[in-house]
Amino acid sequence: METIIAYFSTIPSSHRAAILAGGIAFFWLAESVNPLFRFEYRKWHHAGINLFFTLTTIVVNFVLAFLLLRSADFVHENRFGILNWLPQMNVWLYAIIGLLLLDLIGAWLAHFVQHKTRSLWRFHLIHHTDTWIDTTSANRHHPGESVIRFIFTVLAVLVSGSPMWLVFLYQSLSVVFSQFNHANITLPRKLDDWLSYVIVSPDMHKVHHHYVLPYTDSNYGNIFSVWDRLFGTFRKLDKAQIVYGVDTHMDPKDHNRLGNLLKIPFAKYRPTTQKPSK
Repeated sequence: METIIAYFSTIPSSHRAAILAGGIAFFWLAESVNPLFRFEYRKWHHAGINLFFTLTTIVVNFVLAFLLLRSADFVHENRFGILNWLPQMNVWLYAIIGLLLLDLIGAWLAHFVQHKTRSLWRFHLIHHTDTWIDTTSANRHHPGESVIRFIFTVLAVLVSGSPMWLVFLYQSLSVVFSQFNHANITLPRKLDDWLSYVIVSPDMHKVHHHYVLPYTDSNYGNIFSVWDRLFGTFRKLDKAQIVYGVDTHMDPKDHNRLGNLLKIPFAKYRPTTQKPSK
Protein backbone atom coordinates (compact mmCIF):
# COMPACT_ATOMS: atom_id res chain seq x y z
CA MET A 1 0.00 0.00 0.00
CA GLU A 2 2.93 2.30 0.69
CA THR A 3 3.91 2.03 -3.00
CA ILE A 4 0.40 3.06 -4.07
CA ILE A 5 0.40 6.02 -1.70
CA ALA A 6 3.82 7.15 -2.89
CA TYR A 7 2.83 6.86 -6.54
CA PHE A 8 -0.46 8.75 -6.29
CA SER A 9 1.05 11.39 -4.03
CA THR A 10 3.25 12.52 -6.92
CA ILE A 11 1.51 11.08 -10.00
CA PRO A 12 2.64 13.05 -13.07
CA SER A 13 0.02 14.70 -15.26
CA SER A 14 1.31 12.62 -18.17
CA HIS A 15 0.43 9.42 -16.28
CA ARG A 16 -3.08 10.67 -15.56
CA ALA A 17 -3.49 11.49 -19.24
CA ALA A 18 -2.22 8.01 -20.13
CA ILE A 19 -4.85 6.42 -17.85
CA LEU A 20 -7.57 8.41 -19.62
CA ALA A 21 -6.31 7.70 -23.14
CA GLY A 22 -5.44 4.09 -22.37
CA GLY A 23 -8.90 3.40 -20.97
CA ILE A 24 -10.62 4.85 -24.03
CA ALA A 25 -8.35 2.87 -26.38
CA PHE A 26 -8.83 -0.40 -24.48
CA PHE A 27 -12.63 -0.24 -24.29
CA TRP A 28 -12.86 1.15 -27.85
CA LEU A 29 -11.19 -2.06 -29.06
CA ALA A 30 -13.28 -4.25 -26.73
CA GLU A 31 -16.45 -2.74 -28.19
CA SER A 32 -15.53 -3.95 -31.66
CA VAL A 33 -15.01 -7.51 -30.42
CA ASN A 34 -18.24 -8.07 -28.49
CA PRO A 35 -20.63 -5.09 -28.74
CA LEU A 36 -23.85 -4.82 -26.76
CA PHE A 37 -25.57 -3.01 -29.64
CA ARG A 38 -24.54 -2.75 -33.28
CA PHE A 39 -25.02 0.95 -33.93
CA GLU A 40 -25.63 2.41 -37.35
CA TYR A 41 -23.73 5.64 -36.83
CA ARG A 42 -20.69 7.63 -37.90
CA LYS A 43 -18.47 6.38 -35.11
CA TRP A 44 -15.63 8.86 -35.62
CA HIS A 45 -18.01 11.82 -35.84
CA HIS A 46 -19.70 10.68 -32.61
CA ALA A 47 -16.33 10.16 -30.95
CA GLY A 48 -15.16 13.60 -32.10
CA ILE A 49 -18.04 15.31 -30.30
CA ASN A 50 -17.47 13.33 -27.11
CA LEU A 51 -13.70 13.81 -27.18
CA PHE A 52 -14.24 17.56 -27.53
CA PHE A 53 -16.17 17.48 -24.26
CA THR A 54 -13.45 15.29 -22.75
CA LEU A 55 -10.90 17.99 -23.59
CA THR A 56 -13.06 20.77 -22.11
CA THR A 57 -13.39 18.69 -18.93
CA ILE A 58 -9.60 18.36 -18.75
CA VAL A 59 -9.20 22.13 -19.17
CA VAL A 60 -11.77 22.90 -16.45
CA ASN A 61 -10.12 20.47 -14.04
CA PHE A 62 -6.67 21.88 -14.80
CA VAL A 63 -7.75 25.49 -14.28
CA LEU A 64 -9.51 24.71 -10.99
CA ALA A 65 -6.97 22.17 -9.70
CA PHE A 66 -5.56 24.66 -7.17
CA LEU A 67 -8.89 24.54 -5.29
CA LEU A 68 -8.59 20.79 -4.92
CA LEU A 69 -5.01 21.05 -3.69
CA ARG A 70 -5.91 23.75 -1.16
CA SER A 71 -8.86 21.70 0.09
CA ALA A 72 -6.66 18.64 0.63
CA ASP A 73 -4.04 20.78 2.40
CA PHE A 74 -6.74 22.33 4.60
CA VAL A 75 -8.18 19.02 5.81
CA HIS A 76 -4.67 17.69 6.46
CA GLU A 77 -3.43 20.72 8.38
CA ASN A 78 -6.61 21.12 10.43
CA ARG A 79 -7.41 17.43 10.92
CA PHE A 80 -10.80 18.13 9.37
CA GLY A 81 -13.22 15.65 7.82
CA ILE A 82 -14.58 12.18 8.56
CA LEU A 83 -11.35 10.26 7.92
CA ASN A 84 -9.50 12.52 10.35
CA TRP A 85 -12.15 12.06 13.04
CA LEU A 86 -12.14 8.27 12.90
CA PRO A 87 -9.79 6.23 15.12
CA GLN A 88 -6.55 5.03 13.59
CA MET A 89 -7.12 2.03 11.31
CA ASN A 90 -5.52 -0.25 8.77
CA VAL A 91 -4.44 1.76 5.71
CA TRP A 92 -6.43 -0.48 3.33
CA LEU A 93 -9.62 0.08 5.34
CA TYR A 94 -8.80 3.81 5.44
CA ALA A 95 -8.50 3.88 1.65
CA ILE A 96 -11.74 1.94 1.08
CA ILE A 97 -13.74 4.21 3.40
CA GLY A 98 -12.20 7.27 1.73
CA LEU A 99 -13.03 6.00 -1.76
CA LEU A 100 -16.61 5.24 -0.71
CA LEU A 101 -17.06 8.75 0.70
CA LEU A 102 -15.51 10.43 -2.33
CA ASP A 103 -17.73 8.36 -4.60
CA LEU A 104 -20.85 9.14 -2.56
CA ILE A 105 -20.41 12.92 -2.61
CA GLY A 106 -18.30 13.52 -5.70
CA ALA A 107 -20.25 11.18 -7.99
CA TRP A 108 -23.57 9.82 -6.65
CA LEU A 109 -24.73 13.00 -4.87
CA ALA A 110 -23.51 15.28 -7.66
CA HIS A 111 -25.37 13.14 -10.19
CA PHE A 112 -28.55 12.93 -8.11
CA VAL A 113 -28.68 16.69 -7.51
CA GLN A 114 -28.21 17.44 -11.20
CA HIS A 115 -31.22 15.27 -12.03
CA LYS A 116 -33.38 16.90 -9.36
CA THR A 117 -32.45 20.56 -9.94
CA ARG A 118 -33.73 22.06 -13.18
CA SER A 119 -30.95 24.63 -13.58
CA LEU A 120 -28.28 21.93 -13.15
CA TRP A 121 -30.16 19.39 -15.27
CA ARG A 122 -29.91 21.76 -18.23
CA PHE A 123 -26.14 21.20 -18.24
CA HIS A 124 -26.24 17.47 -17.42
CA LEU A 125 -28.78 16.95 -20.20
CA ILE A 126 -26.00 17.02 -22.80
CA HIS A 127 -24.71 13.72 -21.38
CA HIS A 128 -28.13 12.11 -21.73
CA THR A 129 -28.75 13.28 -25.29
CA ASP A 130 -26.28 10.69 -26.56
CA THR A 131 -28.23 7.99 -28.44
CA TRP A 132 -25.13 5.85 -29.10
CA ILE A 133 -23.63 5.11 -25.70
CA ASP A 134 -20.07 3.86 -25.93
CA THR A 135 -16.85 4.38 -23.99
CA THR A 136 -16.38 7.90 -25.43
CA SER A 137 -19.73 8.88 -23.88
CA ALA A 138 -18.20 8.67 -20.39
CA ASN A 139 -16.83 12.22 -20.53
CA ARG A 140 -19.58 13.82 -22.63
CA HIS A 141 -20.10 16.68 -20.16
CA HIS A 142 -20.87 20.29 -20.98
CA PRO A 143 -18.14 22.62 -19.61
CA GLY A 144 -20.75 24.00 -17.21
CA GLU A 145 -21.35 20.53 -15.84
CA SER A 146 -17.61 19.98 -15.48
CA VAL A 147 -17.52 22.99 -13.16
CA ILE A 148 -20.51 21.66 -11.19
CA ARG A 149 -18.91 18.25 -10.79
CA PHE A 150 -15.62 19.84 -9.73
CA ILE A 151 -17.42 21.77 -6.97
CA PHE A 152 -18.88 18.51 -5.66
CA THR A 153 -15.42 16.91 -5.77
CA VAL A 154 -14.05 19.72 -3.61
CA LEU A 155 -17.00 19.24 -1.22
CA ALA A 156 -16.23 15.51 -1.11
CA VAL A 157 -12.61 16.22 -0.13
CA LEU A 158 -13.68 18.60 2.65
CA VAL A 159 -16.34 16.28 4.09
CA SER A 160 -14.28 13.11 3.83
CA GLY A 161 -10.99 14.67 4.90
CA SER A 162 -9.17 12.86 2.11
CA PRO A 163 -5.46 13.44 1.46
CA MET A 164 -4.37 14.30 -2.08
CA TRP A 165 -3.00 10.83 -2.84
CA LEU A 166 -6.44 9.36 -2.15
CA VAL A 167 -8.11 12.01 -4.32
CA PHE A 168 -5.79 11.21 -7.25
CA LEU A 169 -6.43 7.48 -6.74
CA TYR A 170 -10.18 8.09 -6.72
CA GLN A 171 -10.09 10.24 -9.85
CA SER A 172 -8.02 7.64 -11.71
CA LEU A 173 -10.41 4.84 -10.72
CA SER A 174 -13.40 7.04 -11.56
CA VAL A 175 -12.15 7.63 -15.10
CA VAL A 176 -11.61 3.93 -15.79
CA PHE A 177 -14.88 2.79 -14.19
CA SER A 178 -16.85 5.40 -16.10
CA GLN A 179 -15.31 4.24 -19.38
CA PHE A 180 -16.05 0.63 -18.40
CA ASN A 181 -19.71 1.09 -17.50
CA HIS A 182 -20.40 3.26 -20.57
CA ALA A 183 -18.60 0.93 -22.97
CA ASN A 184 -20.73 -0.77 -25.62
CA ILE A 185 -19.73 -4.24 -24.44
CA THR A 186 -21.56 -7.40 -23.46
CA LEU A 187 -20.76 -9.31 -20.30
CA PRO A 188 -22.38 -12.63 -19.37
CA ARG A 189 -25.65 -11.80 -17.59
CA LYS A 190 -24.74 -13.57 -14.34
CA LEU A 191 -21.32 -11.91 -14.22
CA ASP A 192 -22.85 -8.48 -14.77
CA ASP A 193 -25.46 -9.17 -12.07
CA TRP A 194 -22.82 -10.26 -9.57
CA LEU A 195 -20.61 -7.28 -10.34
CA SER A 196 -23.56 -4.93 -9.81
CA TYR A 197 -23.71 -5.88 -6.14
CA VAL A 198 -20.34 -4.18 -5.62
CA ILE A 199 -19.57 -1.91 -8.57
CA VAL A 200 -21.54 -0.17 -11.29
CA SER A 201 -21.62 -2.73 -14.10
CA PRO A 202 -22.25 -1.93 -17.78
CA ASP A 203 -25.83 -3.29 -17.80
CA MET A 204 -26.63 -1.43 -14.59
CA HIS A 205 -25.48 1.92 -15.91
CA LYS A 206 -27.09 1.47 -19.33
CA VAL A 207 -30.49 1.51 -17.57
CA HIS A 208 -29.72 5.08 -16.49
CA HIS A 209 -29.40 6.04 -20.17
CA HIS A 210 -32.85 4.73 -21.14
CA TYR A 211 -34.73 7.58 -22.76
CA VAL A 212 -37.72 7.91 -20.40
CA LEU A 213 -38.53 8.14 -16.71
CA PRO A 214 -38.31 6.56 -14.21
CA TYR A 215 -35.22 4.81 -15.56
CA THR A 216 -33.38 8.05 -16.37
CA ASP A 217 -33.66 8.90 -12.66
CA SER A 218 -31.99 5.73 -11.40
CA ASN A 219 -28.58 4.06 -11.06
CA TYR A 220 -26.65 7.27 -10.40
CA GLY A 221 -23.47 5.57 -9.18
CA ASN A 222 -20.08 5.71 -10.85
CA ILE A 223 -17.77 3.27 -9.06
CA PHE A 224 -19.74 1.66 -6.23
CA SER A 225 -23.31 0.37 -6.62
CA VAL A 226 -23.96 0.36 -2.88
CA TRP A 227 -25.31 3.93 -2.83
CA ASP A 228 -28.09 3.24 -5.35
CA ARG A 229 -29.09 0.10 -3.48
CA LEU A 230 -28.96 1.89 -0.12
CA PHE A 231 -30.95 4.95 -1.22
CA GLY A 232 -33.53 3.09 -3.30
CA THR A 233 -32.46 4.42 -6.71
CA PHE A 234 -31.41 1.05 -8.12
CA ARG A 235 -33.46 -0.22 -11.07
CA LYS A 236 -33.22 -3.05 -13.57
CA LEU A 237 -34.36 -3.13 -17.19
CA ASP A 238 -33.71 -5.84 -19.75
CA LYS A 239 -31.08 -4.56 -22.14
CA ALA A 240 -33.26 -5.52 -25.10
CA GLN A 241 -35.72 -2.84 -23.98
CA ILE A 242 -33.18 -0.03 -23.59
CA VAL A 243 -33.45 2.95 -25.92
CA TYR A 244 -30.67 5.49 -25.45
CA GLY A 245 -31.17 9.24 -25.32
CA VAL A 246 -33.65 11.50 -23.54
CA ASP A 247 -37.22 11.92 -24.71
CA THR A 248 -37.00 15.70 -25.14
CA HIS A 249 -34.00 15.59 -27.50
CA MET A 250 -34.30 12.56 -29.78
CA ASP A 251 -33.80 14.56 -33.00
CA PRO A 252 -30.23 14.11 -34.38
CA LYS A 253 -30.09 17.87 -34.91
CA ASP A 254 -30.30 18.20 -31.12
CA HIS A 255 -27.90 15.49 -30.02
CA ASN A 256 -25.44 15.09 -32.88
CA ARG A 257 -24.31 18.66 -33.58
CA LEU A 258 -21.67 20.18 -31.33
CA GLY A 259 -22.94 23.75 -31.65
CA ASN A 260 -26.45 22.76 -30.64
CA LEU A 261 -25.20 20.73 -27.67
CA LEU A 262 -23.28 23.71 -26.31
CA LYS A 263 -26.44 25.84 -26.54
CA ILE A 264 -28.85 23.41 -24.85
CA PRO A 265 -28.41 24.70 -21.26
CA PHE A 266 -29.41 28.19 -22.41
CA ALA A 267 -32.33 27.20 -24.68
CA LYS A 268 -36.01 27.13 -23.74
CA TYR A 269 -36.66 24.40 -21.18
CA ARG A 270 -38.37 21.28 -22.53
CA PRO A 271 -40.18 19.29 -19.82
CA THR A 272 -40.19 15.52 -19.99
CA THR A 273 -43.38 14.38 -21.68
CA GLN A 274 -43.13 10.62 -22.06
CA LYS A 275 -43.54 7.76 -19.62
CA PRO A 276 -42.27 4.23 -20.20
CA SER A 277 -44.57 2.00 -22.19
CA LYS A 278 -46.17 -0.91 -20.31
